Amino acid sequence: MRVSELRFSLADVAGVRLAVSPANETVLSMWAMASPLRYAVHLPWIDRARVTLRRPEVAARVRPLVELTWQGCPLPDFLTPVARPNVEMAEQLDQIAATPPATVVQDLLATTSRRPLGPFGRALLAEPRGLLPQLVDAVRVWYDEAIAPDWPRMRALLDADVAYRAAQLAGNGAGRFFEQLHPSLRWLGDRVVSDDPFERDFDLRGRGLALNPSVFTERRVLWNLLDDSPPAGAYPVRAVGTLWEATATPSGDPLARVVGPGRAALLHLLDTSATTTDLARLTGMSAGNVSQHLAALHAAGLVGRSRQGRHVLYRNTDAAHVLLRASRGG
Repeated sequence: MRVSELRFSLADVAGVRLAVSPANETVLSMWAMASPLRYAVHLPWIDRARVTLRRPEVAARVRPLVELTWQGCPLPDFLTPVARPNVEMAEQLDQIAATPPATVVQDLLATTSRRPLGPFGRALLAEPRGLLPQLVDAVRVWYDEAIAPDWPRMRALLDADVAYRAAQLAGNGAGRFFEQLHPSLRWLGDRVVSDDPFERDFDLRGRGLALNPSVFTERRVLWNLLDDSPPAGAYPVRAVGTLWEATATPSGDPLARVVGPGRAALLHLLDTSATTTDLARLTGMSAGNVSQHLAALHAAGLVGRSRQGRHVLYRNTDAAHVLLRASRGG
């Protein structure tokens, strides 16, 4: 089995940080488009996104991104910028646009080990300064057309994962944190060993490591590990199977007869942390109605809330879990 090794100093351990990256999700979503059966959990989104991509005006502008995101091939590091807390898509697009031409060339050449560059890739390699804006436009268009409509739902799941992992890191230390992050990772004293087809031996050199959960990452952790790239990794988000659920309220739910159908629907969804906006999308209720139900559930001690950046996340308390287990026959 091939592996990569990431070597840590004390400064690198202290520099492990977690955040959400809308640019990474936008770029990685192209892998799901190319292999829908492999990403079957995302079929509701893929079906909608395919309709979007069939529109000629979208297809023409997104083509550079499609070409550079072949399934199973390494991505150029500059196309998946390091996540920062509360970063917005516009900031990450500016970061991609500001990539020095030499870095564009270096990152493109690093992707050719698995597949030769296509026509746009070769043109970008020859003229990085002139053609990079076209690639940035492709990422922007795909985000606006395919990701933004579902971003609140994705963001809620990703933010909940960041909160969960941050608590693990604080409570258990780096070694245990990495071993729980994904089954492909092992902590060996001063390094992370990662099952990885690209076999890299990488010294973080005191730069720390930025990690972001990803909706569209599966099977292993994806690393940004070129020598001149800020070290980063994207790992599969927890509970991704709940992402596209239309409702979590069982038919004939006995809990609904006690607390009402609206509040029961929220309790069934809040096994995973979510925002008011995301709960409104999942249930079909208005945001105002969701807020009223959440206030009542919070007052009753059934729902807790915490702030993650600009978002308030809600999640079931232990008391709610007792009610749910009883109503589900557990």
